[in-house]
Amino acid sequence: MLRQYGQLAIGSKDGATEAEMRAYTIKAHGTTVAKKHIRDWLIFLVLVGIEVGLNVISPFYRFVGKDMMTDLKYPLKPNTVPVWAVPIYAVVLPVIIFNVRYFRRRDVHDLHHAILGLLYSVLITGVITDAIKDAVGRPRPDFFWRCFPDGQDFYDDLGDVICHGDPGVIKEGHKSFPSGHTSCNSRSVPTGSFAGLGFLSLYLSGKIQAFDRRGHAAKLCLVLLPLLAAALVGVSRVDDYWHHWQDVFAGGLIGLTVAFLCYLQFFPPPHRTKGWGPYSYFRALEEDTQAERRMDASNTDVEAPAATGHADHRDHPSSAHGNVADKDHSLLSFMHGKEDHKVDMVR
Repeated sequence: MLRQYGQLAIGSKDGATEAEMRAYTIKAHGTTVAKKHIRDWLIFLVLVGIEVGLNVISPFYRFVGKDMMTDLKYPLKPNTVPVWAVPIYAVVLPVIIFNVRYFRRRDVHDLHHAILGLLYSVLITGVITDAIKDAVGRPRPDFFWRCFPDGQDFYDDLGDVICHGDPGVIKEGHKSFPSGHTSCNSRSVPTGSFAGLGFLSLYLSGKIQAFDRRGHAAKLCLVLLPLLAAALVGVSRVDDYWHHWQDVFAGGLIGLTVAFLCYLQFFPPPHRTKGWGPYSYFRALEEDTQAERRMDASNTDVEAPAATGHADHRDHPSSAHGNVADKDHSLLSFMHGKEDHKVDMVR
C-alpha cells in the first residue's frame, strides 16, 4: 500500500486521485508541522509589531493648497463596507473554507500552510500599503470636510491648509494612496480584500483543478467569485469618496501580487497536475515512503540468511558427501574392531 503512495508522491501517472493518498491529522502530525515552521510564526509576530508601529506614526502631511480643494470637496460619508467586516470576509471566511477542506481531506499540511499563507498575504500587504501611505500622504477626496468640518477654510502665508478638525480624522485624511486594509483603526479596505480573497481564489483554483484543460466554465466562475467580491469592495471605496480610483487600482494590484507570491511559497501553481496540494505534503509522503522501503529492505535482509542457511544444510552436495563419509568411517571402524576380536580368540 505504501509503495503505491510512494509512486504517487514522486509523480506516477496511474490516474490515482488525491482521495487515495495518505492523511496527516492535526492530532498525529500537527505539532511536528508547527515546529518546522516556528520561524515563520516568529517572523509573523515581528510583522505584526511593524504594522502596529506604522499605524501609530503620523503620515506625511502633504501641501494642500486652496486650488487643490476643488477635487477634495466630496462629502464625508460612512463606509458602505464596515471596517469590522474586512477581517471577517478576508480572513475568517477563507479559514472556514480551509477547515472544511481539512475535515474532508485530513491533511494538516494543507490546513497549516493555507492559514499561514493567508495571514502572511494580508499582513505583508498591510505593511507595504501602510508604509506607502505614511510616506506619500495623499489627501482623500473628502479631505476638505475632514480639515474644515464647519466649512470655513483657512490657509497660511504659503497657501497651505490650517486644519481645525479632529486630529484623528485629519490624520486619516492623509492616507488615501494606496487603498488597503491596515488595522482595526484603518478606513481603507480594498487591498486587504484583494490579498485575502485573492489568496482564497488561488486556493480554490488549485483544489478544484480549474485549469485542467477540460473546459469546465463552472470552475472558472467559482474561482473568479472571490475576486469579484474584492472588486466590488474597491468600487464601494470610490463611491464613498474615501479613495481616488488610482488608489483602488494600485491597492488591488499590490494585494493580488502579494497573495500570488505568498501562495507560491507553500503551494505549486494551480495549473499544475499536483497544484491541489502543498509542497510539504508531497515531501512528507515521500519521506514516509522511503522510510518504509528501508524498513522492508531491512526485514528482507534479516530473513534471507536464515532461509539460505537452512537450504544449504539440507541440499548442498558437500553436506551429503560429508554424511556418506561419516557412515563409511563408522562401518570401517566396526569391521576393524571385529577382526581384532577374532585374533584375540585364536590366541
